[in-house]
Amino acid sequence: MKTLVIGLLSLFLAITAQAGKLSTPAPDITLKSTTGENIRLADLKGKVVMVNFWASWCGPCRQEMPLLEKIYTDYKDAGFVLLGVNVDAETADRDDFMKKTPMSFPILDDSANTATEVFGVEAMPSSYFIDKDGKLVYLHKGYKPGEESVYVAQIKKLLAQ
Repeated sequence: MKTLVIGLLSLFLAITAQAGKLSTPAPDITLKSTTGENIRLADLKGKVVMVNFWASWCGPCRQEMPLLEKIYTDYKDAGFVLLGVNVDAETADRDDFMKKTPMSFPILDDSANTATEVFGVEAMPSSYFIDKDGKLVYLHKGYKPGEESVYVAQIKKLLAQ
């Protein structure tokens, strides 16, 4: 039954993601951060959350990471939370990248691909935006220079609600 539910959720996300807009409750995932803290997505209700799936081997991920850091520092005091979900199979690869590219937002370990499967991630990077009510409202797949303005617009819209 669990496999069927996950499969249907993945299919739903894949179909709705074509337009970028979503309207479904965010999965209740818990992942361990690189600092050892367990972070549960459901505990962040009341905040605007961006869940960014990334990997150290992904060129566009590496390119957008410093931009995500700036967005996080600009909006964290306004009720914005950024969670970087790393999918590297080898955590040493992630750690090496993080030494060269410091990030102050939580980086979560998904080397087992648990959250990746539940969210139905199809591209790297993928950024899911969650409103204050805990609903997935927007998905952005991939990254090209300049697209961070789309992230900022979405964050501002959600913070204003």
